[in-house]
Amino acid sequence: MHDDRTLVEARLRRVLDERIRPAVYPESVPLEVAVWHAPGEPVPVAEGLAADVEPITVGSRWGAPWGTSWFRVTGTVPEAWAGRTVEAVLDLGFDENMPGFQCEGLVYRPDGTPVKGLNPRNQWVRIGAPVQGGEEVRLHVEAASNPVVMDYRPFTPTPLGDLETAGSDPQYTLTRMDLAVLDETVWHLVTDLEVLGELMAELPVDAPRRWEILRAVERALDAVDLQDVGGTAEQARSRLTDVLAAPAVPSAHRISAVGHAHIDSAWLWPLRETVRKVARTAANMTALLDDEPDFVFAMSQAQQWAWVKEHRPEVWARVKKAVAEGRFVPAGGMWVESDTNMPGSEAMARQFVHGKRFFLDEFGVENDEAWLPDTFGFAAGLPQIIKAAGSRYLLTQKISWSRTNRFPHHTFRWEGIDGTRIFTHFPPVDTYNCSMRGAEIAHAVRNFKDKGAARHSLAPTGWGDGGGGTTREMVAKAARLRDLEGSATVTWETPSAFFAKAEAENPEPPVWVGELYLELHRATLTSQAGTKQGNRRSEHLLREAELWAATAAVRTGFPYPYADLDRIWKTVLLHQFHDILPGSSIAWVHREARATYARVADELGGIIDAAQRALAGEGSVPLLFNAAPHTRSGVPAGGSRPAEMSGRTTRAERPDGGHVLDNGLLRVGVDARGLVDSALDLAAGRETIAPGRTGNLLQLHQDLPNMWDAWDVDEFYRNTVTDLTDADEVTPGDDGVTVRIVRTFGASRVTQVLSLPPGEKRLVVDTEVDWHETEKFLKLAFPLDLHTDRYASETQFGHFFRPTHTNTSWEAAKFEACNHRFVHLQEPDWGVAVVNDGTYGHDVTRAVRGDGGTTTTVRVSLLRAPRFPDPETDQGVHRFRHALVPGASIGDAVREGWRVNLPERRLHGAGEVAPLVTVDRDSVVVTAVKLADDGSGDVVVRFHEAHGARARATLTAGFPVAGVEVTDLLERPLADTVPPTVDDGRITVRLRPFELTTLRLKRA
Repeated sequence: MHDDRTLVEARLRRVLDERIRPAVYPESVPLEVAVWHAPGEPVPVAEGLAADVEPITVGSRWGAPWGTSWFRVTGTVPEAWAGRTVEAVLDLGFDENMPGFQCEGLVYRPDGTPVKGLNPRNQWVRIGAPVQGGEEVRLHVEAASNPVVMDYRPFTPTPLGDLETAGSDPQYTLTRMDLAVLDETVWHLVTDLEVLGELMAELPVDAPRRWEILRAVERALDAVDLQDVGGTAEQARSRLTDVLAAPAVPSAHRISAVGHAHIDSAWLWPLRETVRKVARTAANMTALLDDEPDFVFAMSQAQQWAWVKEHRPEVWARVKKAVAEGRFVPAGGMWVESDTNMPGSEAMARQFVHGKRFFLDEFGVENDEAWLPDTFGFAAGLPQIIKAAGSRYLLTQKISWSRTNRFPHHTFRWEGIDGTRIFTHFPPVDTYNCSMRGAEIAHAVRNFKDKGAARHSLAPTGWGDGGGGTTREMVAKAARLRDLEGSATVTWETPSAFFAKAEAENPEPPVWVGELYLELHRATLTSQAGTKQGNRRSEHLLREAELWAATAAVRTGFPYPYADLDRIWKTVLLHQFHDILPGSSIAWVHREARATYARVADELGGIIDAAQRALAGEGSVPLLFNAAPHTRSGVPAGGSRPAEMSGRTTRAERPDGGHVLDNGLLRVGVDARGLVDSALDLAAGRETIAPGRTGNLLQLHQDLPNMWDAWDVDEFYRNTVTDLTDADEVTPGDDGVTVRIVRTFGASRVTQVLSLPPGEKRLVVDTEVDWHETEKFLKLAFPLDLHTDRYASETQFGHFFRPTHTNTSWEAAKFEACNHRFVHLQEPDWGVAVVNDGTYGHDVTRAVRGDGGTTTTVRVSLLRAPRFPDPETDQGVHRFRHALVPGASIGDAVREGWRVNLPERRLHGAGEVAPLVTVDRDSVVVTAVKLADDGSGDVVVRFHEAHGARARATLTAGFPVAGVEVTDLLERPLADTVPPTVDDGRITVRLRPFELTTLRLKRA
């Protein structure tokens, strides 16, 4: 037989595009359209429905950036269409290649009942099946003219990312507003041919199955009368029956499809628009569930569910009904799909506390899985947090984006820093927006790395990022792929059903130990410094507010602000979403975030002040309140008393124009350029700065990644660097014992103050940058005379180690990494810590000097200046505090990291305040002291072992205790755990390295 394969395949493509798809709607009549453009922010539904409208015609431009237009469409079904299926086809000006990234709409009936959402891949509204001839049609569309921020030339700077700069030019052209007859037979023929054509293209050319499909497709095309597609569609379909009925082979890969709409809680749109995106998607999905009995849809992010409940009660009612039926599934158990690298210990825990509690309270549903398909890497402390929240599984897809190394597993157990292992799945379909295309299904099969040991994978199916969800076309394709020769089998299943099957068939999968590092998007650790500092400050203020309010409530009857703290926590957790905290959203999002963090700081400051005043009482005794988990200045952790001051600091001039700072523990030399050329640990007689090098060195790099500007820093940025060594001023500070340095470069200015606090072995570096650079990367370097092949980075509830060398491609790829409050480097008997109050990105490199010694350089990432998606990223004034701590053990690094983030608070009162809870071992760090969320008045204490060693410690309550329970993060007793005994308020605990424990103390 002659090989005519390419001829038939080309014929299929053309006939589908030019004849069969256009015949899906064979007849149509125009609708009458009128519009009202809301003058400002979105209005309530009732106001939009009642607004006075003006006529508008197809072809007209509409929609200022970020505007809302209410369209009213009216018409009459022709009598000749009686008994047929009729739909309204409403095209607001869509580009089908951009679902979720442009204009969208939510359709309402005149009484305000939501019908479904409109987006580029979902433009239809069912009128009737069958319809009555002469039926009047009246629909309202709340249309959002969200501008296209990331166009076909992505990463191009644009002012469209903020309402304040976007202008008022109409963004879209009204394209189609029709009533149309839907020919369901033709629609099904389209789906048949798409499924078979896509499957055929993925099969080997020499496979018999490919040729069987080719000949069936050819026969079907022969049956189509190109001038009467509708009249011949059934005959064409009949010629495909046999190839569509051929069952999959017994060994076929099995895909669990779950309906999905990954909705970024903010990204190329502001938070307020996400509220509406979620409502549109939820309306679409509940409507699809009504039409498709096998379909299952999962939605994560409790915040998004809460938005529907608050803002769209009619949609919420439909959602609740579908949840009760088990088909609209709460997923993930987190408040948002957060970043997991940068949120602190308690914040990461509270993501699960607030997320899981919402689903439990609203639906009685407990999630077993963490659902984070799009998060930019996963911190090594996360597994025990997932377990402590009562969950068992993790799903993500993002590691498939890594650019250097291919991750070796799709199903595995992920082991965290304390030894906790979590069953984890990476969908081999390599997308969280699967559309059931044959190429996607075939890729999942080929890509699946666990063949032989397992045969199940998951496919999150539906348009995402900007929402939209699963379409009826995807459901129809999945139905044909349920049991089809040559393909993986596809079944709609809930996440929990998938994980149960996957774990049962592969109970001992491979193990991956340590962080799941994404070899991409490394610059998200630095972009939008103001957002990151707001997050860090909010986390620590929340710790203080809970600690002092709980202490005051127990000691004085102070009214514990349950509702306020709950609300503020949820606000902070929302802003940890994986495109807000990482700095990858539009300008509008970060402008609002900065304002929100300022309000949070004011409100929490008020709670802290009121609680401390209640504790201090009236008096003139100067008190220092210490919220850190370690004693400082003689004040115990969580207590207050007059500070004990010790030591003094001196500053002396050097002959070369530099300065020497000395506090008896540390002697620091500052040269005439304001660079640190010596940091001598006087007790150890050990120099910190590498010979011939200088610390406190600001370095400026050119920084234009190949793509993903706010997200990425590419390794070639290191090829060019400017050391900022010229100083405008190097002078004594106003107090006489500090050194003030001023530098200017480009259009920017840096002011630094170097200080040695009395009695403390740390050099504090306060840096103020008035930043006006573009596409630059600013680093702060400390070259250390220290030999080590690894260093420690703080993460949630502990720390973990990264290599300082680049022996392998896996190590080389980690050229920019995340830490929380400290990095720590150590030789066996001496170490150095670098601590910070709000930066996350850093790099550590090593070099061998001519004298044979090793220079290990720690560089802190301060600022970037990408131009997309926010063209003014980080322009303006920023303030940072870092400290160099010579001679530091890992315990010193932990303590100093807390110190720099929790400044002392001072006020006058009647006398000292004893801590509510004390722990007798520094390695056991208390991260939270609070009252139980249920309002019982019980005191909840969360702590962990922080040094990486076993610990036996005594926790002492400063109040009568009637009993103690070990609980999960949601403050529920752990069934299989024997509670520790209480002896006169003393509780003895034994902890494994980095073990996290939550105790609930019942007050007597």
